Amino acid sequence: MGLKAGDKIPNFTAKDTNGNDFNSQDLIGQKPSVIYFYPKDNTPGCTTQACSFRDQYEDFKDLGAEVIGISGDSVASHQKFTSQFKLPFILLSDSDKKIRTLFGVPTNLFGLIPGRVTYVADKTGTIIMVFDSMKAKNHIAKALEAIKEIQS
Repeated sequence: MGLKAGDKIPNFTAKDTNGNDFNSQDLIGQKPSVIYFYPKDNTPGCTTQACSFRDQYEDFKDLGAEVIGISGDSVASHQKFTSQFKLPFILLSDSDKKIRTLFGVPTNLFGLIPGRVTYVADKTGTIIMVFDSMKAKNHIAKALEAIKEIQS
């Protein structure tokens, strides 16, 4: 069973796009956050989702929120993906699937494809929304709506 609204974002560490250590405690509990898990860099749905988050990134920043994308891809893959599509937000490498497991992100298509799930947390690190859908573009509007609700 995965994390749900009301749960706290668990502590985790991972390598970011630049190969630096990212510790969730440095961000979670400091400001609202959008953590989205996606299947794979440079695939049509994932590219659409990442570019949609990119295009609305300033809206999230204006509301004081940070966006973090997580997939099982390598740091090198994330570097290429970030550079190619000019992604301004954090991408984390979860090659051993520890973070995905920690959050309880399900797999789709008979367990063949890693799931696409977005978590929105308030500034205390409490999850206020979980959105699980393979429809990549829907995640951005849902996440922005949730962030706006906690700001009002």
